[in-house]
Amino acid sequence: MRAPTSTYRLQITAELDLFKAADLLPYLHDLGADWVYLSPILEAEPGSTHGYDVIRHDRVDPARGGKEGLAALSAEARRLGMGVLVDIVPNHVGVATPSEDPWWWDVLKHGRDSAHAAAFDIDWDASHQKLQIPVVGDDDEAAIEVDLGAEEIRYHDNYFPLAPGTTTLEEQHYELVNWREADDGLNYRRFFAVNTLAAVRVEEPGVFEDTHVEIRRWFDEGLVDGLRVDHPDGLRDPGGYLRDLAELTGDAYVLVEKILEPGEQLLTSWATTGTTGYDALAHIDRVLTDPAGQAPLDALEARLRGGPVDWAEMIHDTKRAVADGILNSEVRRIVRDLRRHLPVVPAFRAEDAVAELLACFPVYRSYLPEGRAHLEEAFAEARRRRPDLTLTFGRIEPWMFDADLAASKRFQQTSGMVMAKGVEDCAFYRYSRLTSLNEVGGDPSVFALSVPDFHRELAERQRDWPLAMTTLSTHDTKRGEDVRARITALAELPAAWEAALESLLSLAPLPDPGFASLLWQAVLGAWPASRERLHGYAEKAMREAGDRTTWTEPDASYEDAVHAAVDAAFDSAAVRGVLDGLLEQVVAPGWSNALAAKLLALTMPGVPDVYQGSELWEQSLVDPDNRRPVDFEGRATLLASGSWSAPRPVLDDGASAKLHLTAIALRLRRDRPELFTSYDAVPAAGPAQDHVVAFDRGGALTVATRLPVGLTARGGWDDTALELPPGRWTDALGSWSGSGTAPLADVLADLPVALLVKES
Repeated sequence: MRAPTSTYRLQITAELDLFKAADLLPYLHDLGADWVYLSPILEAEPGSTHGYDVIRHDRVDPARGGKEGLAALSAEARRLGMGVLVDIVPNHVGVATPSEDPWWWDVLKHGRDSAHAAAFDIDWDASHQKLQIPVVGDDDEAAIEVDLGAEEIRYHDNYFPLAPGTTTLEEQHYELVNWREADDGLNYRRFFAVNTLAAVRVEEPGVFEDTHVEIRRWFDEGLVDGLRVDHPDGLRDPGGYLRDLAELTGDAYVLVEKILEPGEQLLTSWATTGTTGYDALAHIDRVLTDPAGQAPLDALEARLRGGPVDWAEMIHDTKRAVADGILNSEVRRIVRDLRRHLPVVPAFRAEDAVAELLACFPVYRSYLPEGRAHLEEAFAEARRRRPDLTLTFGRIEPWMFDADLAASKRFQQTSGMVMAKGVEDCAFYRYSRLTSLNEVGGDPSVFALSVPDFHRELAERQRDWPLAMTTLSTHDTKRGEDVRARITALAELPAAWEAALESLLSLAPLPDPGFASLLWQAVLGAWPASRERLHGYAEKAMREAGDRTTWTEPDASYEDAVHAAVDAAFDSAAVRGVLDGLLEQVVAPGWSNALAAKLLALTMPGVPDVYQGSELWEQSLVDPDNRRPVDFEGRATLLASGSWSAPRPVLDDGASAKLHLTAIALRLRRDRPELFTSYDAVPAAGPAQDHVVAFDRGGALTVATRLPVGLTARGGWDDTALELPPGRWTDALGSWSGSGTAPLADVLADLPVALLVKES
């Protein structure tokens, strides 16, 4: 199997299509990237900016460059000796524009008799053999029109087919229903709660073949070298799917977007080289977080929220709200499957019990018979919380452990949806203790990671998953890597942060001071950001939190107050004064944390990915902000100049040091892979030994500063030193060279990081 030494992620769009991406490859090669990593490129919904709403599986999206664009990119990659990794979406398809998806259109037209009906996960029996389409606004049924001439049914700008030989709405194989029906009346499986993303059944051999016909061509013709699998947890049988994919690709390099909870291990039975790196991101962020900040920040959060915040209780409640709300249609379908075997159990009790099990499930999902312990834990916790359902739990329990039962399989597909919507898309916006920890793949209640524990985690990665991806930023991260790096500095400055927040709350009052903390941390981390970007973030954050305002029922007065606070950051001299005072304290340590995180991510065990543009400061917020266009020309010019300087403690630092670090590390990994074949911790000794993390990969030795505020406060490194492995070592990033005992004051004289290379 060919595997990359690193990847560089590009978001392929109509504006940055495959032809333009091909033109960027010489720059990526000069940067040191080994493979280019593409967002989904199969044909997607018209105007899609992300590509995860595929509408056709038989061709590359013409809007993204089409077949010719992929051929051009692949040819250029081959010329440069680079590989190509592509993101694929097996779980669902886009149905927002029914006429654009030929399979969905055919199912709407012919119903259960459609040649493509088996491709979709539809419960026809639940709604009188009619597919429920939740698009109608409140009291707006009169807007539905039947156009016999066009053989279509229209609802505003939505178009649907007429079944052959029919003339009325009532004769169709679908029913246009109120949009609110999606919560509990939908009869097709979706991606999470997105009505316009309909799930497909790739567990069926024919459906797998039809949805992978173009992907097969890529490998048959040698155009692509590896794949990233989006959301495998939505599939009925992820392990079986990965086996099928391995056969199709000839055992190519395949990564899975699998979110692991703390302590959870990726299944070794899967045909994959590892995850896409959220777990690595969580470890890096936490080893750079000062554990001494936990107690004062806990106290601040409790004061802002009116009492101590119990993370486990919070996410139980948000997950339960999801199971009872936007995903209740999935709960009801699980129960319909269950009651085929247990008709004596009342539906309402079974629904209550299943929803509670989903709320108590400790990880994203199980893969029975693997992961049985997680289901056992969920039953135990559900019984503790709901003794009134003990009898119901007892009746359904044997069936839920049956790996071959439809209800059990559907429960496993659903638990990950409930976790995602209840935690990362809700609770992450309600918990503001230190928001750099509120990241996909991380548990915000885990505040910090000690250096010894960090080394243990990385040694396990080297042993078990040496080809898994490592990353700091993705299209899914809630905050870009350098936003988090700056926010992380607040753990070392809890008193300064509390004082600044108090001033901000006084100058720009908000109804929810806890949310205000989350908002001002985002402003601080992304500054200087445009007014438009921060308003966009504020709207998404408060509506995702969902406790004061929502997407479907916005509270205008609350939202006006939040937007007024954002405006105050630009219009109020007093507010700007508070922000500027805090920025003076966090900018320099933020840059230090950013360089430390980048070097750790690029040199730790695994295959490092650089998200587009993040070779310079990456201060994006949640999507769509993190998919903004990147100035590649400016980056290429700066790289070609070869000039760099240490970060200055100012907001407009040009990030040349980060570009320098990224290029040196990527080139070293690509050109001298023998230096990255093992893992050993390198301990420090001296009064500042807690301020460094260092490891040797087998000839490339990483040194990174941690807790820079405390390091400065104590007066620097003094005589703290590393005891280097035998040999002479030279810093590839700076000017130091030596052997034996390496004083950190000298090793880190140029930058807060060093990459020492053993001389041959």
